[in-house]
Amino acid sequence: MPRRRLRSLVRRVIQILLVTLACLLAAPAMSAAQTSTVLVTRVDGTITPVVADHIEEGLRIAERERHVALLVETDTPGGLLQSTREIVKDVFASNIPVIVYVAPSGARAASAGAYITLSAHVAAMAPGSHIGAGTPVTGQGEEASDKVINDAVAFAVSIAEQRGRNTVFARDMVRDGTAVSDQEAVRTDVVDLVAPSRDALLSELDGRRVTVGAADAEREVVLQTAGARIVDHDLGFFGELRQLLASPELAFLFLSLGTLAVIYELASPGMGFAGITGVILLVLGFVALSVLPFNVGGLLLLGLAAALFVAEVLTPGVGIFAAGGTVSLVLAGVLLFRGELGVDPAVLWPTAVVVGGGSVLAGRLAWRARRAPATTGHEGLLGSEAVVRRVDGATGNGQVLLEGAWWTVRGRESPLTEGQRIRVVDREGLHLIVENAELPEGRHTEQEDGS
Repeated sequence: MPRRRLRSLVRRVIQILLVTLACLLAAPAMSAAQTSTVLVTRVDGTITPVVADHIEEGLRIAERERHVALLVETDTPGGLLQSTREIVKDVFASNIPVIVYVAPSGARAASAGAYITLSAHVAAMAPGSHIGAGTPVTGQGEEASDKVINDAVAFAVSIAEQRGRNTVFARDMVRDGTAVSDQEAVRTDVVDLVAPSRDALLSELDGRRVTVGAADAEREVVLQTAGARIVDHDLGFFGELRQLLASPELAFLFLSLGTLAVIYELASPGMGFAGITGVILLVLGFVALSVLPFNVGGLLLLGLAAALFVAEVLTPGVGIFAAGGTVSLVLAGVLLFRGELGVDPAVLWPTAVVVGGGSVLAGRLAWRARRAPATTGHEGLLGSEAVVRRVDGATGNGQVLLEGAWWTVRGRESPLTEGQRIRVVDREGLHLIVENAELPEGRHTEQEDGS
């Protein structure tokens, strides 16, 4: 009996330990499952290729890190239609629910912002905000042609149909420039709800079912947003800088000043400062107008930086080429490396400065080397001294050992004698012209010591 009781007690202890261990292992997973996260980004100002890239990156991050949704808080007057189309396509194909929230109070989703809001899986607005006025305009602010407007109407209506929203409003906001307040937008099925704050929005969306994915791979998901932890997805320093460079106002300024600088350089060539500045401004202007993609503009600036650094080495001056190359290199890094491939400013700035400074140093060294006296060839032998080893009695020419080679020498003023100390003063063909060189008494050359 005692042994049976002991064995039974041991089994119970082992079972308790196993159960406890299983609970401890399961606790982190259960906690992780219960704590959902929402990726949040903010879109203010004009819709540009920078914003399109940023939202595309946010969708990739949200899917990879398994966030329950991507929340886009926006306040925008509109922007480029091409960038808007790219954003809408990304939202339609997203496997992660996209929530667009027009906030804070007083914010607007006008023009391009209205298209993006209509395309979201969930569209929400803050009290006092408004949406609409999606009529396309030209670069000069004039209303676009009927062809462009009809295309935009079809685009807006197709978005509304895809999300089950008010197609009449979608048509009127483009054709007539209609805009509505938050309450009217909810009442007419333009957006889904009005929420006073982000927390209130996430609480109200908890449990809502939405359909995500492309048309051929749709699936229904249930939002679990109540109490979700917020993860920020910001543009960052370089993203904000790219957004600033993409401004239409700056584009006009860049193109105007860049053209003027290039004309000035061609009219009165100087150190190249105006020409370098003009080329950089023109590239930035074309990028701002979306004539050049960011990658192409970055590659052009990278090529310009390389050419300027080479020019600094070949034609060193006051450092204009190196300074221009440094600026070009920094801007190339800003345009080329974006999103997850972005270069940390702590790396980009010092690298550009070191490369620019290195090109200046290399130019100075090259300039000094070109001005230094020659140390090889004919010029390198001028001034060298040696001792005549042998003399040809018929010609009066002698043989000397210089720089590890035997040379035939001829006296400039008088015949040579064996053992005479001479100095090279010129060269004719393969013969060196020499003159007598007095050697202080007791001094010997290396050739004499080794003869």
